[in-house]
Amino acid sequence: MENYNEENRYNRAKKKVDKIKGFYTHAIVYVVVNIMLLSMIYTGYANVTEFWNLGSFSTAIGWGIGLLVHGISVFGRGLFFSSNWEEQKMKQFLNEEEQNNHKWE
Repeated sequence: MENYNEENRYNRAKKKVDKIKGFYTHAIVYVVVNIMLLSMIYTGYANVTEFWNLGSFSTAIGWGIGLLVHGISVFGRGLFFSSNWEEQKMKQFLNEEEQNNHKWE
């Protein structure tokens, strides 16, 4: 029974870390794609002032709202990162699970 609980705790922590990694991937793709799109749109205009309109940024704005919602769903209120965040998050989630399991004993 103890191994089963330990495995469940690990799987839940791993799932949370995978969600965080998914958000980071989403954010990187957002930045790269929007830089490419905006640079292509920018080079298509003869006059620089024509570039600065809502239509030029509509993809970035819409996708940015989606990215914001994704970030909120993953992180909630806490947005603290470090160089070894994955390992720290795994430990944090495992510790939280352990504390929650010992509350009822």
